[in-house]
Amino acid sequence: MTAPVRLAAHDLTIGYDRRIISEKLSVAIPDGSFTVIVGANASGKSTLLRALARLLSPVSGEVRLDERPLGEYQPKELARAVGLLPQTSLAPDGITVIDLVARGRYPHQGFLRQWSVDDEAAVRQALDATGTADLSGRLVAELSGGQRQRVWIAMALAQQTPILLLDEPTTFLDIAHQIELMELLTDLNEQGRTLVAVLHDLNQAARYGSHLIAVKDGRIVAEGAPADIVTAEMVEDVFGLRCVVTPDPVSGTPAVSALGRDRAVRP
Repeated sequence: MTAPVRLAAHDLTIGYDRRIISEKLSVAIPDGSFTVIVGANASGKSTLLRALARLLSPVSGEVRLDERPLGEYQPKELARAVGLLPQTSLAPDGITVIDLVARGRYPHQGFLRQWSVDDEAAVRQALDATGTADLSGRLVAELSGGQRQRVWIAMALAQQTPILLLDEPTTFLDIAHQIELMELLTDLNEQGRTLVAVLHDLNQAARYGSHLIAVKDGRIVAEGAPADIVTAEMVEDVFGLRCVVTPDPVSGTPAVSALGRDRAVRP
């Protein structure tokens, strides 16, 4: 049975200025999936994500949410349905962590609906989920790169959208916090959110993602469950990396090991 689709791109041509990145690209995000977009640097991963978030207007084609073109949505209406963690984020000068996270509730505010108990609870839950509650009173500018990244993720979580897009969310995080974040995203997915993330780590993508999209030169060259598409041939084609693919000893998902130059085994 085919999974339902809420977010999809149809015959999308996208790029920057006069430089086209992708032409006639179509993709459907399975609803309820943890979709991960993978590919080499400059392959078009983030460009596709930006188009799905309406940060980048297509040259032709369109992105649809619930069968409506994104261009028909009012900003607040779209922000209640689709959340975004961009690759780089700048916080206003002098803002504290809790005030930044609270901005995630902006799409839910209106003339007749001001700050509520539900807003307060959403902010607290987001801080707790990302391990940033103890930072709530600090200035964002004083935090380390990893701490700031977790705070931005908290703001995206506070938005409480059914669809969440994340562009390289593990940037600046050490390995322990990367795994914590991936486990958190898995929990959110299991609770019903549709996630779409751009990741550089193919092993993390295969371990945590339920649906992978492999991109090369602006084209989708493979798409499906990690166990179905992560092969040595795909990795060499997409990344130019010779490797072997074996089952991860913990998760059983595909694990990629690079084949480097032959070296003597060290004692």
